[in-house]
Amino acid sequence: MRYTFVTLFPNIIESYFSDTILKRAIEKDLISLDFVSPRDFSTNKHKKTDDTAFGGGAGMLMTPQPLYDALSSVKEASPDAHFVFLTPVAKPFVQNDAKRLAKKEHIVFVSGRYEGIDERIIELFADEVFSIGDYILTGGELASMVLCDAISRNVEGVLGNSESLAEESFEGWLLEAPSFTKPQNFHNLTPPKEFLKGNHSKIRSLKFALSKSKTKYFAPERYKRAKSLFFTD
Repeated sequence: MRYTFVTLFPNIIESYFSDTILKRAIEKDLISLDFVSPRDFSTNKHKKTDDTAFGGGAGMLMTPQPLYDALSSVKEASPDAHFVFLTPVAKPFVQNDAKRLAKKEHIVFVSGRYEGIDERIIELFADEVFSIGDYILTGGELASMVLCDAISRNVEGVLGNSESLAEESFEGWLLEAPSFTKPQNFHNLTPPKEFLKGNHSKIRSLKFALSKSKTKYFAPERYKRAKSLFFTD
């Protein structure tokens, strides 16, 4: 899997991949990264990449020319690349998107800055547009990293134990059950006794019950949907 990050601040992103699972994935050539800066394509003598918005309003927008030329260069070099834009004004990114996008060969993440991106660039280049939540960030780099991390975990070979994917929250309708490790007693708190006895059938039943409880509390609408499809109380 190849990722291209189109960003004015590549250092923000690069440092994230210098440790842990994703670093090993790069070392094993399971994923690769490259960066393109719109500033390098600006025809403005001061290399500006922003300007005031038509119609007024606070803040500046990323001006179209640098982004257009930057994205055109990527598309020319990689015609089959899948262009993903990050913006709060889009459909929510979910686990099924991560699994689906993990099958792509080349994904281009376009990170906005200032008050956003000229809409014409999105219309011209976007294959998909995603939001990671109903809140505003100072730029799209964090959102790009969120998607990249979630997608990469579903690329074959990236996780040491691929079975862990099957038990995670959002793989089914219910949130994942609580997890525990050693020591058995920590600040006078202990895991449920069934977790310690090794009876896998009872452990599965308890995890299912705990998953239902957690979902009912944290995601009631999701719980109602799961209940209507798969179980009764």
